[in-house]
Amino acid sequence: MDEEDPFGLDEDIEIVLFKCLDCNGTDEVPEYIIGEFSVDKNNEEDVELHCPHCNGTMVRARNIPSD
Repeated sequence: MDEEDPFGLDEDIEIVLFKCLDCNGTDEVPEYIIGEFSVDKNNEEDVELHCPHCNGTMVRARNIPSD
């Protein structure tokens, strides 16, 4: 094998910031996780995750209007 990183372990992981609609907590989520949650959604639907702080609804931080 001539490749130094055949499994892609040294690749940079894209991180997306999510913000909770209930407690305003934030969490950094790897892009590949978001991709797994978006399999059943169409392009207009945003991925929603559960907040690790309060179990509320988290959405991408860019989708939340500024205070």
